[in-house]
Amino acid sequence: MSVGERPKGFVPGRFPIDAYGNGGFRFADMSHKGSILALPSGIYAWAPTAITALTPQSFDAVRREAGDLDTLLVGTGADPAFLDDAILWRLREARIAIDVMTTGSAARTYNIMLGEQRRVAAALIAVA
Repeated sequence: MSVGERPKGFVPGRFPIDAYGNGGFRFADMSHKGSILALPSGIYAWAPTAITALTPQSFDAVRREAGDLDTLLVGTGADPAFLDDAILWRLREARIAIDVMTTGSAARTYNIMLGEQRRVAAALIAVA
C-alpha cells in the first residue's frame, strides 16, 4: 500500500467505541461487522476473528504507527487470553506497551484513554 492510499474498511480519525457485540462495533455514527484496529490514523477493519488467529504480522499496521502511540490495548474477545510471546516481543521491539484484556474491557479502557488525550491504540476482536 502506498502512502496516502487507504484500504477498504477505513475510517480516518480517532473515535470512541460507542458499542460492541453482535459480531461488531459502533463508532462515528457507523457500524462495522468484524474485528477492528483503532489506530492514531483511523479505524480499520481487521481480519482476525479469534485470539488463536493472531500472528506477529497481524500487528504490522500497529508497528507502522508506533511513533504516534505509547499503548496498545488488545481485546481478546469474550474470554481473557494471553498473546503469543512472538507477538509480545515484536510489539515491545517497537517500544509499544501492551495491555491484554477482554474486548469489552479494552473498548471501555480505550474510550477513557482517548478522552484523556493519551497516545493509545486498540486491536479489538469482535464478540458475538
